[in-house]
Amino acid sequence: MICYPNVKINLGLNVLRKRPDSYHDLETLFYPYEGLCDCLEIVTGDDYSHTLASLKDRYGTLSQAISADGKLMITLAGEPTPAWDPLKDLCAKAYFLIAQEHKLPPMKLFLEKRSPVGAGLGGGSADAAFAIRMIDSLASLKLGEKEMVGYAAALGSDCAFFLYNRPMFGSGRGEILEDFPIDISAYRLEVMVPDGISVSTAEAYRGIVPKEPEIPLKEVLRMPVGKWKDLLHNDFEETVFACHPRLKEEKERMYERGAVYASMSGSGSALFALFNKG
Repeated sequence: MICYPNVKINLGLNVLRKRPDSYHDLETLFYPYEGLCDCLEIVTGDDYSHTLASLKDRYGTLSQAISADGKLMITLAGEPTPAWDPLKDLCAKAYFLIAQEHKLPPMKLFLEKRSPVGAGLGGGSADAAFAIRMIDSLASLKLGEKEMVGYAAALGSDCAFFLYNRPMFGSGRGEILEDFPIDISAYRLEVMVPDGISVSTAEAYRGIVPKEPEIPLKEVLRMPVGKWKDLLHNDFEETVFACHPRLKEEKERMYERGAVYASMSGSGSALFALFNKG
């Protein structure tokens, strides 16, 4: 079974307050973007992989690991080769989490990372969410939506969004989701990730001052896109741009090129812009 987990962008991101559990309450609009996708294949038992040979041909060096009980083999590929422990990848964690409550067959997982890491696009969360659905199908678990969302929320704040993969308003840590239909199809969406800049979540939160917005985010999102430039904000931009001035410069260039709206996605470093079509 093969799928292509897509990334997301954030239309507005307000950090509201610090929570007793050390996390922050925030609000944002998650919007799926299919212009960047990873490739994820999961097979059971001794089934043949359709992607392994091509991964070896393309990348040469692969990162592989087998769990202590021998039930999960995971292979990571990308440029550069993923540097983290494959068994700590969110896809592997999804398998282990589900295996705590359900009997799973041995599986082999092959993940080609095409989306950038540390860019605020949620690529790792997308991989995990898609893995949950694939594991459910391959093991014939017939998990309900509520159970899958529970697993996803335990893996990451924005992970559950990718189970729905449609515009959703996120609150709490980002795991509380509600449908929020919004149509930006009249605009051309462009996403770019500057080379050589990766932003960790810890770095993005360092120095941030939580605050309530003057205008509620939902109210701003219901306004015409032409009004977003001065009203729709990502609170992480102030701290991240201070550490990486080039990101601010790239955003300004997007407006110079005629963008109707431009912003950083999530905690960065990805930037996106909406342009009039034509």
